[in-house]
Amino acid sequence: MMELGLVALWLGLYLLLLFVGLTISRRILPGLADEGAGIAIPLTLTIVWVVTFLVGHASIVLGLWAGLLVLGLVAGAARYRQGGVDTRIYLETAAVFSIAFCFVVAIRAVDPAVHAIAGEKFLDFGLLQTLLRAESLPPEDMWFAGEPVQYYYGGHLLASLLARMTDTAGRFAYNLNVAGFYAMFVTAAYGLAKNVAADRDLPARLAGVFAAVFVGFASNLVSAVHVIVLMLPDDVATQLAAVAGHELDGLGTGFANFSYWTASRVISGTINEFPLFAWLNGDLHPHMLSPAFLLLAATLLYGYYRTPASHRARRIALLVALGPIAAQLAASNTWSFPSIGGLTILTVALAPASPVTLLPSSVQARLDARSRMRREVWRHALAGVLGMSVLLLGGLLSLPFWLQSVSSQQHLALFPERSGLGPLLLVHGAFLAAFVCYYVRYTRPHGTRRIRRLLLVGVIGLCAVLAPFDLSAIALFGPLILLGWFLRRVEAYEEVPTPGYETVLIVAGAGLVVLVEFVYVSEQAGPGRMNTVFKFYAQVWALWSVAIGVVLVELLADQRPSLGLSSDDWHRGLRVLVAVLLVSTSIYGALALSQHFSGSSGTAPPDEPTLDALAFLETHHPNEAPAIHWLNDNVDGQPTLLSRPTTGSLSGYCTADRDLPNGVTPWDWDVYHWGNAPSTMTGIPTVAGWSHEVGYRDASVYCDRVQDTIQLFTGDPTNQRQLLARYDVTYVYVGPLERGAFPEITIQELDVVTVEKQWDDVTIYRVNQSMLGSNYLRPTRRQ
Repeated sequence: MMELGLVALWLGLYLLLLFVGLTISRRILPGLADEGAGIAIPLTLTIVWVVTFLVGHASIVLGLWAGLLVLGLVAGAARYRQGGVDTRIYLETAAVFSIAFCFVVAIRAVDPAVHAIAGEKFLDFGLLQTLLRAESLPPEDMWFAGEPVQYYYGGHLLASLLARMTDTAGRFAYNLNVAGFYAMFVTAAYGLAKNVAADRDLPARLAGVFAAVFVGFASNLVSAVHVIVLMLPDDVATQLAAVAGHELDGLGTGFANFSYWTASRVISGTINEFPLFAWLNGDLHPHMLSPAFLLLAATLLYGYYRTPASHRARRIALLVALGPIAAQLAASNTWSFPSIGGLTILTVALAPASPVTLLPSSVQARLDARSRMRREVWRHALAGVLGMSVLLLGGLLSLPFWLQSVSSQQHLALFPERSGLGPLLLVHGAFLAAFVCYYVRYTRPHGTRRIRRLLLVGVIGLCAVLAPFDLSAIALFGPLILLGWFLRRVEAYEEVPTPGYETVLIVAGAGLVVLVEFVYVSEQAGPGRMNTVFKFYAQVWALWSVAIGVVLVELLADQRPSLGLSSDDWHRGLRVLVAVLLVSTSIYGALALSQHFSGSSGTAPPDEPTLDALAFLETHHPNEAPAIHWLNDNVDGQPTLLSRPTTGSLSGYCTADRDLPNGVTPWDWDVYHWGNAPSTMTGIPTVAGWSHEVGYRDASVYCDRVQDTIQLFTGDPTNQRQLLARYDVTYVYVGPLERGAFPEITIQELDVVTVEKQWDDVTIYRVNQSMLGSNYLRPTRRQ
């Protein structure tokens, strides 16, 4: 039977954090429709995380207790000054969170395994396990023993803190964290959209529901286009696919061929995930651990946006509060770190109150006396300074992460292969359709019908001209940026209706889409801009989901005529548009969930629903399962465990032109398959693990360790003893993969090596380091 007690425990913890966080958020975000309840849980966890991160470099346990103490003091002070929480708001937000949480619990219960294939579950689970074993920060790398993790581990640190608070083993905490971070994301989107809509006298809860649907269930338009293709003659369907720049596979060739994977790989050479795909796939990856905190920042910025100029101290406090969030994002998903600075710049520049009003009165008077152009220049210059200041504060608070765990194997590069018009429309078309209609409504007061039609024709013409030069992104999203900026700033000079904070989110997302067409991070994680698009598009989806929630309810509530249509015809057309968007973006979810729960998605479901991430060991790897469970149950701390590396495409490079003893030949130890499981499943570090390490360190450094591993298993005794001491090896794992890679394993013949535990297919040896003496070079082990 599924672990219902654990589900109740974790849900109870989250709802307790919601209550505590609401006590704080209503103090710092007064006047919001939900009093900040949507971001209450991320707010509390940010406080705990920052304190734990800073103190955790001495002791994680001490840091956690200190973080909880600080959280209690802050909540107590807020409650003393503000009073109790609104029960109605608490219950509404708790309901949204609980529904989202239970939804993903149900998804993971039928596919809880941390498989090595189709994602980064091995990396994510290994990081969680190593952080649960770690005594201090930074954690030791489970695939590179003796060295700190060279990866943004902050989100996994938070996941481990939740596991520590509930005393939950990593095998269960993994899936409960997946559900919790999803629910935080959905709840934050619901809350922010509701607040923005309420301030504009729009149906607030409906806006929140729309945002939650786009965050938690909607997809891009690939599945909808495939369904249309199925209804067309073959020759027409082929031509349509060619125009769209998308290969007809999977669902495009029949419902029986639907694959949940296809819709995430649309733009050539990139990854185009959307939230439902990510959580259905079940990783616990940084792009899934950070969006709730990006929306936490966006909500605080909305608090700044709506605060009158006269409340200078509150606006400054809200900007200062962004610093710890930036620090948390830096260590959790570094890709989001610059985004919080950019979002701050946009918000401050486009808010009703000028940032000049944050300056002393004498300075304000001099700047206000200048021309309109100079006032705008000062507004935007100060916005830039404040955005950079937020990043500086966040960088200082997260400085240990930058100094200890940031990989040097990355650099900025320019002008990658760009996206075609068709794939861009498939990925972003649903958002684009809603935003274009929205902009049309607000451009109406600024020109005649003829001018607006010319503008529309101009955009279409721009797409046609720029598409052959792979500049479609500029044609599609450049107008969103320019018009959004214009419509927000015209408010200061003309008495006309203007859009609100949702426009800031639209402009921010459009800016990210255009940015990755010209700038990317060159790294080993994937060819070209693959990872850059992947990580930035995840943020675009978060920002635009909130924006579209507000946009759709405003379009539905809009009774004004436009484009020569009567108000009734326009309103009817908008209702049809909203319905089409909701249906077209829900086709994927309906098919994917049906396939997932029927067990036809390619992964065999467990006999009974469970959240045990390691339950698959008994079914898929029964010969190694007892050994892995023994390591989890009987080995404390992080002693070094020797096992076979998983070199993937580097196998030839790591073995070419090198002396390979005892008949060892170059091998193909593929990644994204079963490999280094003893370390990944337990968090006990190994000498050389997955070749992911090449993305964090130099390839030659990793390959040197691969060679040392070969020598440890098969080399001469003197060399083996030296290497055992150098890497401070305590355990040696000899299982099927080790025997398959090394025909003649000799390490067990050393007098310092004895059998610790043995099964039919696995033997775990113990190394007596004290018998090696002091003549060998020993590393300084991290504590």
